[in-house]
Parts: sequence; structure tokens; C-alpha cells
Amino acid sequence: MPEYDVVVIGAGPAGENAAGRCADHGLSTAIVERELVGGECSFWGCIPSKGLIRPGDVLAATRRVPGAAEAISGPIDVGRALARRDELTEHWDDAGQVPWLDDKHVTLFRGHGRLNGERTVDVQTDGGIETLQARRAVVIATGSRAALPPVDGLADAKPWTNREATEAKAVPRRLLVIGGGAVGCELAQAFRRLGSDEVTVVDAAPRLLAREEPFASDEVKAAFEGEGTRVVLGATIDSVHREAGVVTAKLGDGTVIEADEVLVAAGRRLATDDIGLETVGLTPGKAISVDDRLLATGVAGGWLYALGDCNGLALLTHMGKYQARICADVIAGKSIRDVSSRDAVSRVTFTDPQVCAVGLTEQQARERGFAVRTVRFGTGDVSGASVEGVGLGGTSQLVIDEARAVIIGATFTGPATQELLHAASIAVVAATPLDVLWHAVPSFPTVSEVWLRLLEAYGL
Repeated sequence: MPEYDVVVIGAGPAGENAAGRCADHGLSTAIVERELVGGECSFWGCIPSKGLIRPGDVLAATRRVPGAAEAISGPIDVGRALARRDELTEHWDDAGQVPWLDDKHVTLFRGHGRLNGERTVDVQTDGGIETLQARRAVVIATGSRAALPPVDGLADAKPWTNREATEAKAVPRRLLVIGGGAVGCELAQAFRRLGSDEVTVVDAAPRLLAREEPFASDEVKAAFEGEGTRVVLGATIDSVHREAGVVTAKLGDGTVIEADEVLVAAGRRLATDDIGLETVGLTPGKAISVDDRLLATGVAGGWLYALGDCNGLALLTHMGKYQARICADVIAGKSIRDVSSRDAVSRVTFTDPQVCAVGLTEQQARERGFAVRTVRFGTGDVSGASVEGVGLGGTSQLVIDEARAVIIGATFTGPATQELLHAASIAVVAATPLDVLWHAVPSFPTVSEVWLRLLEAYGL
């Protein structure tokens, strides 16, 4: 039975980073992966979706700049855009990612990994089962999968999930998107800008991006409708059927929508249903509860860890990678704790306008009992924004804990506002007092000058 200090199940971003950092600490490490090293993000999520989004973003940005706008003379070259997407995913081949594991001296086992009791992992391959023993720790990093809602006929209608959408070989003329969260919104706008004549987004929630600030949702909806994307909110879907290549969806109010493809972006299902959790007293299919060391709670002995989507804390690639760094350091004996996965989660929805946020929304902060004050300023109302182009728009907001005069949440909307976010993340994590932030001087003329205006709005 092969023995290692650490065995990691799942070689997506969280798992491979945990394995690599454990190896850097001098621990012998194995990693088990049943699909592609690099996982969902590299091949069916962050990377290919942003590849599909980028051409439309560049055109939109150019159209905002007088003089440059006049140079646009034709539509997006869809074939070249899809070819670039293929390049970014390395044609769904992980040969370029595996050498990183080799360089770290991490042993890769290809197969389906399952716990089989304390510190034991079975790897199921076509050739049988190989059992690995972990001397120190087993790390679960199995991620999540797209969830299909229980809608009559949906499963038989051959719906797209994020995987089929990011692998698309052509742009559908008519696209129906079920779900108005980050994935649904990003891909809806991407395909509309790539050339879909009709795009309809349907969500049962009363607004798009329901977990973000209401003003962000309103701005994205207005942008969608301005580009010709139909948005239907507060709507249920009774049935979906495909016949002769046409998808027909019937809504609860009797409305019928026809499309050539239907994309389901209605949440994620944690990939914990077939990894042997029952052998260590945990419930399959559920989030693996963890403490601030990423140790699974309810498992004696302090040897089982869970990272990324499977622990349910923050289903975002960068947060999984952050947890991987914390976990590996804990396994190596360092005194370190996860301080960001609950109240300081940073996130970007790559629509146009982008929605970039960290920490708590105003509603979340009030629900937790904080006495908060919010301040806002137009993202496009600073000099740096006017240099970038005409009509950038957007809103910047800080949620401030009045008792401590520190930022506990921030949201920035507008084109390409993601680069404003890290400063906010630092301020939230460090609990930097506002009167100290006042001395962090933004360069002129940059969009980051909005920070100065926000602090002025607070009264500094």
C-alpha cells in the first residue's frame, strides 16, 4: 500500500495548490484526479468563459472612446474568438498542467478517489482499485457540479450547463438562460455580444445577482436590456421540451419561450456524494463542515481537511486557492487560520458593467447586528473615468461599521472595475481605520480616485 504524508482528492485549483504547497513544506504528497488536472476553472469555468467574454468587452470599451469607436468596421470574428477559447483551455488537454505537479514532486493518480476509513483513500481506475495511505492528512477538494432544477422535461431537453456553454462550437441564434446569477449573467451577455440574435434570462428571484447589492442588479439589468437581452424575473418554469431542434419553455404564467439552446445556470451541487464520506461518519452529498483550520468537524483525530466548493463556504476559485494555502500551512505545523472565507470573500461578476464586491452587503451587515453607514459615489464621475471613455457609469459603495470606523463591505460597478477591488479587500481584511485610509493617496487621473471621493462622502 503506497504511503504518503498527504493525499489530496481532487486536482482542481484548490487541490493542486494544496498539494503543491504541502510538497514545498517537504511533505510527500499524492493527488487523485478523475478528470483533468486544473479542474472546472481551467477547462469549463473561469478561463474559457472569460475568453468568450473578452471580445465583446473590448468592442464595448472601444465604442466608448471617440475616435477609436469609428475604427470599428465589422462584427466579432466568432471563429477566431472560439479558437482563442480553445487555446486558453489547451483544447481540453491537461498535458500542460501536469508538469507543474511533477516539478513539485507531487505524485498524480488518475482515477476516482474515495475515502475508505481513517487516512485511507481508494483510487478506482479502469484497471481496478489502488489504495493509498496518508500518514498525516487527507485533503478533500472535489469541487462542485452544475445543478439541474426539477423542471418537467428539462433533463431530456439536452440542456447546456457551464460545461457545454464554454465548449460551444457555434453561437446559437436564440439562447434561453435559466438562472440570473454570475454564471448565467456572464454567459448570457457573452453570447449576445458574440452574435446571438435573441437571449432571454429567466430567474425566479426578483432581481439578477440576488446576492449582491440591489443597485448592482439594477445596473446589470439595464445594461442587458440596452443591448437587447430580455430579462424575466420572479418567474417559474413549468416545463422545458426539445423537439426538432427547438427548445420550448413554458413559464408559470403561461408565457412560452422558444430557443435553439437552453443554458441552465441555476446553482451548483457539491461533489461530495460519492467520495466515501460515510466511511468516516459524514453525510454524502452535503457540504463538509470545517473549522478555521479547514479541518472537517465531526471527524476525530484531526486528519481530514476540506477545501474549495466542497466545504460550502465560498464557491470561488480564488477562495479555494486561498484555503489551500492555509490548509497546507496548518498541515505543516504552522499556527495560521482562515480569516477570509466567511466575512471577507472577494468576488467579481465579469459582466459589463462588472460587479466587484468584497465582504458584507449592507443588508447582510444589518442582519448581523452591525450599526452601519453606507457611502456612495459614481464610479464614472471621477476624472480618471472620463479619460477612459464616454458614459462609463457605475456605482461605488462602502459599508462601514460605525462602531469601529472600518469598512466591512464594498461594491464597485462599472466597466473594468475589478482592479479597484483588491484595495477594498485589504481594507476589509486588515480592518484599516478610515482615518488611516485617508492617507493612501490615489494616483491622478485614475478611476481609483473614487476612493478619495468615498472617504470625502463619509466626512473625512
